[in-house]
Amino acid sequence: MTASGWGPETGGRRGAMVDRLLSAGVLTDGGLREALLRVRREVLLPHAYVRVSGPGADPIDWRLLDGAHPDDREEWLDLIHGDESVLFQRDGESLDGLPRGPVTGGHMTSMSTYTPATVEALQTLGLAPGLRYLELGPGPGVSLALAATVTGPGLAIGVERNGFLAAFARRNLGLLGVGAEVVVGDALDGHEDGAPYDLVHSGFGVPGVPRAWLDQLAPGGRLLTTLTTRTPSWPGRLLVTRAADGRIEAVLRGRASGYRPMLGYRWLSAVEHRAAVRERPGTPRPTRLAPPPDDAHGFWLAVAYLAPGLVRDFGAETLTVVAPEDGSWAVAGPDEGTVRVHGPRDVWAEIEEVHARWDRAGRPEEYRVDFGGDAAGVQRVASAAGRVALTWALPPLAAPTPAPPQAQGPGRGPGPDPDPGTVSRRVP
Repeated sequence: MTASGWGPETGGRRGAMVDRLLSAGVLTDGGLREALLRVRREVLLPHAYVRVSGPGADPIDWRLLDGAHPDDREEWLDLIHGDESVLFQRDGESLDGLPRGPVTGGHMTSMSTYTPATVEALQTLGLAPGLRYLELGPGPGVSLALAATVTGPGLAIGVERNGFLAAFARRNLGLLGVGAEVVVGDALDGHEDGAPYDLVHSGFGVPGVPRAWLDQLAPGGRLLTTLTTRTPSWPGRLLVTRAADGRIEAVLRGRASGYRPMLGYRWLSAVEHRAAVRERPGTPRPTRLAPPPDDAHGFWLAVAYLAPGLVRDFGAETLTVVAPEDGSWAVAGPDEGTVRVHGPRDVWAEIEEVHARWDRAGRPEEYRVDFGGDAAGVQRVASAAGRVALTWALPPLAAPTPAPPQAQGPGRGPGPDPDPGTVSRRVP
C-alpha cells in the first residue's frame, strides 16, 4: 500500500470520524481537526488484530485483518476509523509480512489508542505550530503524526522501545511526509538530544514520573501521562506544567480511562474470580455507605492508592470489588444498606475507611504532586495542606512484577495488555 492508497474512500471515512468527534463535543481545536482530516490512518495502520476469544481465554484467539485484502478491507476501514483501540502488534513481533487470518496465543504489545482519548490528550497539551513535541511510546505513530501535522515538520519526535515497531512507524510516517522522527530507546530516559520540549506526551502509564521527563520540559511546557497502579480500574491523569521561572506544578485527577502500564507491570484482574463471586457472593452485613458513583473519580483514585490490590469487575450487575491475591471481595446489595463480603480481607471496610477520609478531606477531585522529593527522592501526592488532607507517596519506577519474556524489548515502554482486551478504557 502507498501513501496515496484508498484516497477517496478513506477521505470520506476520516470526515465521518471527525463529524462524530465534533458532534460528541470531544473535538474543539481547529488545528487538530484539520490534522485528523489530513493524516491518512490507513498508511499508519495497514493491518489490525481482532480478538476472537472471550474474557479469561488462555491462549487467546485473534484474527489479523489485512487492509490490502479485499475480503478484509471494509471491516478494517471501519475499525481504523472507529472509536475503539486498534490492536497492532503481538508479542513484539516483526510487522512486515504478517499473515492474515486466525492466530492463537500471545498478548498485544502495541496498539493505537482509541481516537477520542487521543484527541482529548492532544487538546489538553495545547498543540500549536512551532512547538517542540516529544511522544514517549508512539506505537504505530497516529498521535505523533497528528502532532507533527500541527507543530510543523522537524519538531515532533517519538521514542519507541521496540525496534520493529520504530522502523515500521518511521517508514510509514515518511510516506505521509509529516516530518516526524522516531528513534529507538528507553522512553523512561526521554530524548535528551532534542530537549527541551514544549510538549511531552507519554503513551503508557508510569507509577512515578521519571526525572528525565521533568528535566527535558521547557519553561512554559506541559507534560501529560497516566499514573498507574496495579489496578486498571481507577487510573489517574497527571498534567505537569513548568512555569517560566522553572517552577513545576503537577495536578493529578482520577479518570474513567487511562493508558496501559509500562513494561513490567501486570495489572490485576477480576475475571478469574468472576464465577466464584457469582457462586459465593459473601456474607451480608449492614453498611451506611451507598455504592459510590462511578464518576466519583477523586474517591476511586484514592482507593487505588490507599487500599491497594483491589480491582473492580465492571461486568458485574452490582458494584463488585475483588482483591484477587487475597481471595476476597465485596458485592453491593442485595438490598439498600447491605453489602456482602467474602474472604480474609474485608474489602468493603477498607473502601468505607477511604471514603470517610475522602469525605473529611472535602471530597477532593484533584491532587497535587510534589516532585521535590526527600533524601530518597520520593514523590508525594496531597489533596491540600493540613491535617485532614488525603496524602500518599507514589511507588518507585521499578516494576513490581517481571513481565513475560516475550514482552521484553530494547528499552522500556508499554507492557503487554491485560486479559481481556481493551486497555485504554476500563477493563475487568
